[in-house]
Amino acid sequence: MAVPFRQETFPMNLLLLGLVLFLGAHSLRLVAPAWRERYLSKVGISTYKAIYSFVSLCGLILLVYGYGLARTTPVLLYATPLWARHLALPLTWLAFVLLVASHGPPNHLRASLGHPMYAGVKVWAAAHLLANGMLADLLLFGTFLIWASAGFSIRRRQDKAAGITQTPGTMRGTLGALIIGTVAWVIFALWLHRLLIGVSPLPG
Repeated sequence: MAVPFRQETFPMNLLLLGLVLFLGAHSLRLVAPAWRERYLSKVGISTYKAIYSFVSLCGLILLVYGYGLARTTPVLLYATPLWARHLALPLTWLAFVLLVASHGPPNHLRASLGHPMYAGVKVWAAAHLLANGMLADLLLFGTFLIWASAGFSIRRRQDKAAGITQTPGTMRGTLGALIIGTVAWVIFALWLHRLLIGVSPLPG
């Protein structure tokens, strides 16, 4: 007997599939590092990167498209107070700075946190959960929050077990992360968020 198509669940299914593909590809280093290294040595770095990029891109497209569709028929879970939506702005700024700090020259944020990318995703996800209370928001940002929290803890334990220490930060690298992160945040807040998501994060 054929299962009837449920149009109302289609966006959430797309979002879920996108999350599985995107976060699954980004979780191999966390949950299966030995298998990842064996597969990497088997297929080579170029093939591995091609497969990784393809799966990640497919997942990203699906979760963005599914989230966009789900927002057209929102299911409210909780109301967000005005102060929480205002707090989301500086939190997303911090997230941008942390994401930038995970790359480039040595900086104090990376030296202190070890893995500021995971910390930045945690802050980004928490900020969006403060500002949005729909079912699709909880699924998307809640999943990213759990993934980033687990990833941050796992990678720090892996570093400790392997005896890895971070390169000391420099003032130049720290200022660079702050400036580039701030510029990227301003551009995204003023223009790209409305262009890509359809709503402005700024009040008014």
